[in-house]
Amino acid sequence: MAGKLTMENLKAAVADGSIDTVIAAQVDMQGRLMGKRFHGEFFIDRAWRETHCCNYLLATDMEMHPVGDYKSTSWQSGYGDYVMKPDLDTLRKVPWLEGTALVICDVLDPHTHEEVPHSPRTMLKKQIALLKAAGLNAMFASELEFFIFKQSFEQAQEQGYQNLSPISAYNEDYHIFQTTKEEGLMRAIRNGLNGADVPVENSKGEACSGQEEINVRYTDTLNMADRHTIIKQGCKDIAWQQGHAISFLAKWSYDAAGSSSHIHQSLCDKNGTPVFFDKSQPHGMSKLMKRYLAGLLKYSRDITYFLAPYINSYKRFMEGTFAPTKSVWSMDNRTAGFRIVGENTASIRIECRIGGSDLNPHLAMAALLAAGLKGMEEQLELEDMYNGDAYQGKDLPEIPLTLREATLALASSDMLREAFGSDVIEHYARAAMWEQEQYDRRVTDWEVNRGFERA
Repeated sequence: MAGKLTMENLKAAVADGSIDTVIAAQVDMQGRLMGKRFHGEFFIDRAWRETHCCNYLLATDMEMHPVGDYKSTSWQSGYGDYVMKPDLDTLRKVPWLEGTALVICDVLDPHTHEEVPHSPRTMLKKQIALLKAAGLNAMFASELEFFIFKQSFEQAQEQGYQNLSPISAYNEDYHIFQTTKEEGLMRAIRNGLNGADVPVENSKGEACSGQEEINVRYTDTLNMADRHTIIKQGCKDIAWQQGHAISFLAKWSYDAAGSSSHIHQSLCDKNGTPVFFDKSQPHGMSKLMKRYLAGLLKYSRDITYFLAPYINSYKRFMEGTFAPTKSVWSMDNRTAGFRIVGENTASIRIECRIGGSDLNPHLAMAALLAAGLKGMEEQLELEDMYNGDAYQGKDLPEIPLTLREATLALASSDMLREAFGSDVIEHYARAAMWEQEQYDRRVTDWEVNRGFERA
């Protein structure tokens, strides 16, 4: 694949001067790349083995505030170091940054050199290992939506993120003429990502003014989660270079559509043969697929926090917006929380439509795998398919509609505690509670505009 590097490739590129910088980064709780830029020669000489970072990187909020009451680290413990160990299988060029390569790191305890349990990459690798032990492998792809603005990031900040102008004036869903106007940016994004070992299928206009979507090829789970993180980084980097802002906020405006991250998933055996497909069964859904899907449905409330991690995430769940409100499954039906795609073909798969563009892909995919695996373990029977408009369905299980509701489901989930360990779930429950606490103290524009004179 274009952009993939081996250590020998990197050594040659550093020697001839085509690469002089290596970014070594971990994935933080928010799904962002956090790390260091190394001079190429030093990385080849030493840093390829390991480097270090402050352990607060896995105990902060979105604004990098060191949050209290974490068991893993604190002011009391002095905020020591973690080891960042480069996973050389992730080494790649970064075409949009001159002379630069990137490697993603695993996060290790400096005393034991064991992977830190609440590191998002560790959590995902644990579920992948459980699948592998059962002779299975998971395949994933995420569709990522975002808004492009005429303003730069700096201009948007100066304006207080008010009165922003999306790059287009009207709904551009599949709209070729409007997306031609954006092609200078989107072509750079497609080619840049493709050259960074993120094989792009396509980009398209989405269902609102200024909204685009990137689709990339189906691949193994860890690779997909890493690529998802790089997509967000690359989109922001390239937009900034061209004087535009891009936002992955799940709901940037009340009047605009939300931005989602639909996650497609299926399983195959060790030979790569799809195990979700059985041509003798209705819709081509194998018994194993039905059990996996039944697990997603049963535990959908438990895992919603990992699909919708912020206050803003829940503003997206509105009827008639293509964001689901009910945790049901249906065949090629975009009103359901889980949509079956590829009916009666070897490509049959489950699309989870709950997640927003603000999710952390490693956490989201880990949680989905945990729920699906539990459904297989418990040999759950799949409920009947829902037909019709799920928004109008009566007595259907609802997706949690607030972060507070999702936090309670997360903290009380025996399934998640078994899958990841109680300390890990307590860690993320604390993150969720902090987000809620901070929001509850804030005065919003809506409150002031509504009540300043009339209250």
